[in-house]
Amino acid sequence: MPRIARASGLPSAKGTDVPSILGIVIGLAIVAALMMPLERLWPSVRGQRVLRRGWKVDLVYWLFTPLVTRAVTRFAVGALLVLAAAILANGTTAQRLMSGHGPIGRQPTWLQAIELLLLMDFVGYWTHRWFHGGWRWRFHAVHHSSVELDWLSSVRLHPVNDLLTRIAQVAVAVGLGFAPLVLAGAAPLLTLWAIFIHANVGWDLGPLRAIIASPRFHRWHHTSASEGRDRNFAGLFPVWDILFGTYYVPPHAPTRFGVDEPVPAGLLGQLAWPFSRPRASTRASASPDGARTA
Repeated sequence: MPRIARASGLPSAKGTDVPSILGIVIGLAIVAALMMPLERLWPSVRGQRVLRRGWKVDLVYWLFTPLVTRAVTRFAVGALLVLAAAILANGTTAQRLMSGHGPIGRQPTWLQAIELLLLMDFVGYWTHRWFHGGWRWRFHAVHHSSVELDWLSSVRLHPVNDLLTRIAQVAVAVGLGFAPLVLAGAAPLLTLWAIFIHANVGWDLGPLRAIIASPRFHRWHHTSASEGRDRNFAGLFPVWDILFGTYYVPPHAPTRFGVDEPVPAGLLGQLAWPFSRPRASTRASASPDGARTA
């Protein structure tokens, strides 16, 4: 369980486990062996090099995100659970909260797993959309700053972005009584899928395109072209975008990526950039009510 909890960003039973560098390198090699042939055989953007622009900083993120970003998130989520247990003040521990409580927590594991996937993706949709406006955008823009998008860029993520998203998801799940540890069993698959939908692959999954997120679906979210901006916020189930008017998967694939803002190219610069004074930007962003602001 500790290894699964590490992958999900949830606290493990030990609470202090961290992935090893060797384990990350092995995982990176396995993912590369899976993704690179797909990008070679079914490219969305033809002619994109394996060592494309920005690959070095993304490689650094493959160490930084699991070792630093997720460690900060695990600590914050753990603190949140301890606080929740203290507020309940009925002998409940943080670990028991992670195992579920109340009527929802007494549901069968398989039912909780299905409901949690839907719930956490729903919360993820709205936190993702929230990050596309106001001061939050600069933290999320780091993830969007890849001008040539592929599977390697999937972990380019600012710690504040990850922290606030995970706290919102876990707070809602735990507050309702779900057992987030149930979802931890699916964490490796969910992580691999998140990497896959960033890949330079043109698939839209055919008749399943409106049921589960595809590379075509998510790559349109990353486009810098005006037609696709502030679309496709869901991480797994496009139904949320369909319901709330942000779904966009045209027959053609996007070819332009990145942001208008001058995001630094290096890791340290990207970590500090959201805290600097913003310059005027012409970027259009979606407010939580769906209205666009310049």
